[in-house]
Amino acid sequence: MSFLEVNNLSVEFNTADGIVRAVNNVSFTLDKGKILAIVGESGSGKSQTVFAMMGLLDQNGYATGSVRFEGEEILNLSISELNLIRSEKIAMIFQDPMTSLNPYMKVSEQMAEVLIHHKGLSKTEAIKQSITMLDAVQIPEPRNLIRMYPHEFSGGMRQRVMIAMSLLCNPKLLIADEPTTALDVTVQAQIMHLLSDIQKEFGTSIILITHDLGVVAGNSDKTLVMYGGQVMEVAKTELIYAKPTHPYTQGLISAVPRLDDNAEKLKTIQGNPPDAMLDPVGCPFSPRCKFSKNICSTQTPELLGAGENDHFRACHVAFEELL
Repeated sequence: MSFLEVNNLSVEFNTADGIVRAVNNVSFTLDKGKILAIVGESGSGKSQTVFAMMGLLDQNGYATGSVRFEGEEILNLSISELNLIRSEKIAMIFQDPMTSLNPYMKVSEQMAEVLIHHKGLSKTEAIKQSITMLDAVQIPEPRNLIRMYPHEFSGGMRQRVMIAMSLLCNPKLLIADEPTTALDVTVQAQIMHLLSDIQKEFGTSIILITHDLGVVAGNSDKTLVMYGGQVMEVAKTELIYAKPTHPYTQGLISAVPRLDDNAEKLKTIQGNPPDAMLDPVGCPFSPRCKFSKNICSTQTPELLGAGENDHFRACHVAFEELL
């Protein structure tokens, strides 16, 4: 039994214009103490997948399927039941720390609130532990900076505060939704290195969500590639880079700028993402795929083994034809 098992997870939203199908039958597993990266361009269903797991979908959204955490089903639990899991067992770092942190409250109050609510600590003890955690995420002079407001921190420092808050209750699973968005390259590297250190020091399992394959290189054990709400490919991260077996994965990797590439133009994937309001028929990537066949537009490919251990792909085109 895996630490986290997601089976046939689907997410839909009822809107005035019709049903939006954000996630379609997504399945994956995560072992304890490992890092799973979920990658794909905007609109691929990455965030909605974990929002469904956490019970954070908008009111017009609903999820079906199964999410088992440590053997227990957690999908569609009540708010009171989810509150027993959030922060203490599963924590989340949201995409934009500036909007996730309350601008009217000092960092000390926001961090202490987590420990007071979930651990029943006094405010004095909660602030003391918060200072210790800020120090653990490498914020200098935490005893002084904890009294500041979020707008007084830089973007990278705010992200570190969010990471510290998520770790206060020592969760077993940490979900990081685009943790390096809007940060410069140097700070991105620092945040990724920090998450890797956290995984090693606390034994925390991590789900890392990003649209940038360059971010996950060397920072995750396994990578799951999503497109159009479906899984295109999943494998150990080194295999994804060394031997990508899906045309979409190949396109994502080729779109990452390289220092040793003298091309005058950046490589892109031509076309637009699929309309989530249309019934999913065939492979969602087929309209943009240069290897597309007739079967690709009429029959959805199954996620099957790609010849290596724990390497799976959903594609009708033989790997040899992609070379």
